[in-house]
Amino acid sequence: MKIIDGTILAEAVKTRIKEELKKLPVKPGLAAVLIGKNPASKVYVNRKSIVCEDLGFYFEKYLFEEDTSEEELIALIEKLNEKKNIHGILVQLPLPKHINEQDILGRIKPEKDVDGFHPLGPFVPCTPKGILYLLKQITSIVGKHAVVVGRSNIVGKPTAMLLLDENATVTICHSKTRDLAHYTKQADLLIVAAGKKKLITADMVKEGAVVIDVGVNKGDGSICGDVDFENVKKKAFAITPVPGGVGPMTIAMLMENVLLAAKRSYDKSI
Repeated sequence: MKIIDGTILAEAVKTRIKEELKKLPVKPGLAAVLIGKNPASKVYVNRKSIVCEDLGFYFEKYLFEEDTSEEELIALIEKLNEKKNIHGILVQLPLPKHINEQDILGRIKPEKDVDGFHPLGPFVPCTPKGILYLLKQITSIVGKHAVVVGRSNIVGKPTAMLLLDENATVTICHSKTRDLAHYTKQADLLIVAAGKKKLITADMVKEGAVVIDVGVNKGDGSICGDVDFENVKKKAFAITPVPGGVGPMTIAMLMENVLLAAKRSYDKSI
């Protein structure tokens, strides 16, 4: 059994980004927008700030109160869309209930949507991109049966499409799937992004499967994933921990997208 260390793999990606940065005529710039005081969101934005500083990227952070209006956010995004030194814009999710998420995200220029949410944008969503990167370090994807648990537009669906592009046979499961274990036990590659603590137990996993746990849930005074890690790891060929698995790779892939956005700002052929 192998623990897939996302922190180490993310460091390798960041080292490559630093090397590429030396050849760039511009300094990649990222703007992060945070609305409200969600503790997890604050942590995520701070991590992105730290990684930007480490890489030598330019970083701007905008903090708004919970009751901020859509109009104020749209005005900021339109301003950032025109800033030459900002190549990527991210709006930290989730947003307060009174703000329409799609309206806000849709205002970001596709070429600056480094989260990869815009359907017309050039970027692959960061978490699915990171999942694919992790899988490719461990095993071949071609011809494997991949089961994705979760159908969100941010993780589940784009991950399934990327796996199809890599010639896996893909099954998508969700909260309405009957007899979930019937499908998960068939998976050579099991990707779990359901947002439910320890949903996947050892009896639901095929011997020798590769398990990617995207979930981040509050446990008993700690953070845990959607997979019962301690028991599932006894059956898996390889498995990601939570924390330290998909999370660091998501941020590394975000930085790779910002780098690409900076390149595209002066070379439209990329």
